[in-house]
Order: sequence, then structure tokens, then C-alpha cells
Amino acid sequence: MGLLFLLVAGCSGGGSGSRDGRITLRFQSLAWQQESVAANKALVKEWNATHPGVKVEYVQGSWDSVHDQLLTSFEGGEAPDIIHDASDDLADFAYGGYLADLRTLLPARLKSEIPQHSWDTATFGDGVYGVPFLQEPRVLIANAGWLKASGVRIPTPERPWTWDEFRVIAKRLSGKGRYGVAWPLKEPVSATLNLSLSNGGQLFQRGADGKVTVRFDAADAVVPRTVHDEVNTDRSAAGATLGMGGSDTLPGFFGGKYAMVPLGFSYRQQIAQQAPKGFDWQVLPAPAGADGLTQGVSPQTLSIAADSPHKKEAAAFIDFLLRPQNMVRLALGDWMLPTGTEALKDPALHTAKDGWATGAALAAHLRPAPAQSVRGYPEWKDKVATPAFQEYYSGAIGLAELRRRLVKDGNLVLARYQR
Repeated sequence: MGLLFLLVAGCSGGGSGSRDGRITLRFQSLAWQQESVAANKALVKEWNATHPGVKVEYVQGSWDSVHDQLLTSFEGGEAPDIIHDASDDLADFAYGGYLADLRTLLPARLKSEIPQHSWDTATFGDGVYGVPFLQEPRVLIANAGWLKASGVRIPTPERPWTWDEFRVIAKRLSGKGRYGVAWPLKEPVSATLNLSLSNGGQLFQRGADGKVTVRFDAADAVVPRTVHDEVNTDRSAAGATLGMGGSDTLPGFFGGKYAMVPLGFSYRQQIAQQAPKGFDWQVLPAPAGADGLTQGVSPQTLSIAADSPHKKEAAAFIDFLLRPQNMVRLALGDWMLPTGTEALKDPALHTAKDGWATGAALAAHLRPAPAQSVRGYPEWKDKVATPAFQEYYSGAIGLAELRRRLVKDGNLVLARYQR
């Protein structure tokens, strides 16, 4: 029986022991930007230099394929011990029993330094299945010279634009082949839902029985209608960018075609590296609604595989990786914000340069993305919401048809996951 246990333990999980008692853990990172990869590898090197009994191997993963790759790894019993992912990808893995419940594994220090609303993004049922550690608000990246020349009021986190004001200003900035804004909405669903929180839009309503249904109220319509009207009525938003990803809009932005582009905070790195010499850009907060600057996020997370034979050691490495000073290094490397309250105080994250201070001021307004724990969301998003939003934004359908598809067709999808 003892031999059988050893054989099973040796085949499961990513980590392993050795004849000299040394433990090896595999840490799959999804860092991809040069500075971020360097920060992660440096921290792994520092851990290995100070923890001779527990070696960590850095494994490079990819955001493009992480879900399918992890699923295959879990089912094959070869998952890495420590898993880097995003909170909105964890639900199926958590409910499927592939991830360890971290509640008893993490130290009190780490638990207390991350706000509860961030922990909520990785909480499924009664368990916590990831440590949220990096997050990024959506901001407006603006051509500073263009805005200054126009004389429009420049918004700040303390005095942001309203959605109505944003629409008026986008129109004022437009003309002669130039657009006030470029909406890169190749993937329109999460951007729309997360920004709709500023108006109190929830879209997903959880009943007393725990089941989730889709409801499209007036608050849910503000952001979609703004985008639709900017493209189709005001002509202040470039329709051609609706099918683009964020990076695709940058050449036009640098070329003076668009005054503003709504992008994730981390896009600043590409802009800093790629902008033509002398191009003056600045970071503005996204417009505010009835609920102020609130917006949804899906933080990056670190999880432990349920099959890992060395969960305690894996948790210790996560604790090391996410010490405040280390969390700052990871945040700077990814041009994102740390979730940790101590890390967020670091002066390097509050400089005016590259808009760090504007982003840091938004951290307190970030909340779990509306779709965070909705089972069936990926199918609803791909089969119902993505084509519906794309057609609405292009002007092919109206608001009533958008509502019908999201609600009627959407609830048929979600119901299958909640029987």
C-alpha cells in the first residue's frame, strides 16, 4: 500500500521530490512582456538562492492557450504546481476540483494585504482558488496636444467626465477624417460589461436560489448606447476600429487619426515604446456614471494545482513572490497595478510619468467583473453576446434586438449550466 501511494504521488502534480529530499516546484508564468518576464525570472532566482530545499522551475506559458493547456495538464495529471492565470478563467477549474482551496494555505500577512473585493474575484462557492495580485483599469489614452489645442476640460480622477460629457467632447474633437475616439472592440463583451458598472449596470442577476439570469436594464444600456451613437449617429468614433484589438489602433493614434483610445492600463508600455519621438500622450480616467469611476476587473492570479504534492511549499513561494516590494516589481514589469494595499503605496506607482498616478487613483474603484463567477459565461459570451454587441455597435441591429438576444437567447444558455 505504501509503495502504491509513493507511485501515485510521484505521478501526480507538477512538483517532485528527489533522492536528497530536495523538492522541485514548477511555476508556470504567463508573463510575456520583456520587463515582466525579467522580473519573474529574477524573483525565481532569488527564491532558489535562499531556499536550498525547495527549487522552483520557471515554465513559460501563453495567455493565448492557457485555458486549454491547463485543462489538458489537469486531466493528464501533469499540471504545474503554481499556476498563473486570470480570475475570470478560474471558475471551471475551481468547480472542477483542479485547484487547491487556498484558505488554509496562505499566511495571514498576504490575506490581510489584499482587499476583500479582490479576494471575491477568486472565490467560488466556499473556497478561494487564486491569489489576485495584478489588475488593470480601463483608461483613456489621449493625444495630449490635440486635447490641449481643443480647449476641452481635461478630466481627472477627482473630476472625471460623465458619459454624456465624454460623448459631447468626442464629437467636438472630430472632423475632416479625424475622430474623437477609436473603440477597439474586437472583443466587445468584457469591456462593455466592466465599464457598465460605472452606471450600476450588473447584467447578471443572482437570485435567492443562487441561480443567475441576464437582465438588461437602463443602467446596462448607457455604455453600449454611447458607443453605438458615437459610431453611427455622431460619427465621432471610427467604425473601422470596432473589429480591431487595442494594439491595432495605435498606428492611427500615433498618426493623428484618433484623439483618444480606451485601452487597458498596461497598453502604456507599448505606447511608451512605440510612440514617435515627440508624440505627447496622457492617461485619462474612463468616464464616470451614477456609481462614479467604478469598473470591473479580472485580476491576474496565482493558484496551486489540487494534485500538487507540495502545496505548503507552493504557498510559501507565492507568499515570497507577493511580498509588497516584490509585488511592486511585478506590477512595474507588467505596467499594471498591484492588488496589495502596501504595494500600492510605493512611490514608483504614483508618479505623473506615463500616467501611473492616474491609474493608481482608480484602484479603489475596481470591482470584480460582472461575469466573474457565472457558469456558462464563456458560451454566452461567444455564442450570444459577442455577435450581438458587434452587430449593435456596427448599426446592424437596434437596442431592442440587442436586449432580446442578450436576455432571451442568453438565459437559454445559462439555464443549461444551472439545472
